[in-house]
Amino acid sequence: MESVLGRYRNLIVLVGVLFAQVLGLAIQVKRTTPSEPTRLIRIWAVGAVAPLEKALVWTQSSTSNIWHNYFYLRGVRAENRALKAQIERMSLERVRISQDADQARRLQALLGFKEQFISLTLAAQVIGGSGSELSRSVFIDKGSRDGVKPDMAVITADGIVGKVLHVYHATSEVLLINDQSSGVGAILDQTRLQGILNGTPAGELVLGRVMSDETVPAGEMVLTSGGDGIFPKGLPIGKVSKVTPGSDLFLNIHVRPAADLSRLEEVLVVTKIDERQAEPAQTGAARAIDILAARLPGVPSKPENTEKAASAATATAPGSVGAKTPAATGAPKTTHAATPDADAQSKPKATPHDNGNGAPAARSVPNPESPAGDSSGPPSAKKATASSLSPKPVKATVDPKPQPDSPDTPH
Repeated sequence: MESVLGRYRNLIVLVGVLFAQVLGLAIQVKRTTPSEPTRLIRIWAVGAVAPLEKALVWTQSSTSNIWHNYFYLRGVRAENRALKAQIERMSLERVRISQDADQARRLQALLGFKEQFISLTLAAQVIGGSGSELSRSVFIDKGSRDGVKPDMAVITADGIVGKVLHVYHATSEVLLINDQSSGVGAILDQTRLQGILNGTPAGELVLGRVMSDETVPAGEMVLTSGGDGIFPKGLPIGKVSKVTPGSDLFLNIHVRPAADLSRLEEVLVVTKIDERQAEPAQTGAARAIDILAARLPGVPSKPENTEKAASAATATAPGSVGAKTPAATGAPKTTHAATPDADAQSKPKATPHDNGNGAPAARSVPNPESPAGDSSGPPSAKKATASSLSPKPVKATVDPKPQPDSPDTPH
């Protein structure tokens, strides 16, 4: 080493001096760029280091791609098959649940159950509180002039708040659900256990009247049951925070309210609740016979006047079975004039008389062998009586043809 340094000492010193001079020049010299002037040493350093950095980044990205695109995805095919099987199972489960839901709607409509819907609410602002720990209530800026009445439900977007206790002209007092004198009918969402939600002096919510042998998990949602007649069914109350054994074989289920009762600003007063009967959803495919029956025209009913006319024609037809004479039916026989007025005055007319059975007797017809003016002789009376007792059918209304006038000469 000493021989090399001694032999090339002058050359090494020269190279070092030149390098120092070039380095000094690079530090002092600046290259003008459109943005700002840059020192030459910086440009040289970037140009020397950039290829090395590019090589390192390419190597890193290639290694990462190989890992993520090959080694990491070796189990993706099996996972994909498992996911496809799960999707098929969920599709079948969805179809089954949909059918069960349709069946439940049909049964609900069949049994005549009614659902409650909040149809009208009134927005109100909280303007004050009770100011006492023994009574937990708030005052709102809506009163009787706005349609507020006692025992109306008060809710928020998160859950129920309480009920209207006292109503004044322009304000109302709302009793909160965490008051010790408050009571709300409640039901657990999953286990469907029902109880009564009451407040405590400490401002907590406790669900009672649940047997101690029941299992209630923490975090279960508590909803209104609608049994109190104030809150509609299904509104959120809160979640179960903890469960402790109580007295008289009941559990004390502590509930954390869904609405922040200590920071109420705006509330909604439920002023109208509608009860609507559930209607089954028409989700199933219609049968072909139903569609055909709906499109085909129906058979029109027979008019009543046509039926009466047909029955009357059948009853009056001669020789038909069941034909009745006017004497048998009790209907008077109508007659028409057969001759002109002068001849009608000369010929006598028969007067109907009751024959004892409620039917009028047939009129007497003048005998052509007797004189024209004599219509009351014994032979003609016998003929009239015989004709009235004759079983032969007689047409209802017959107009005889007019005959020419002839002189009344005896035969």
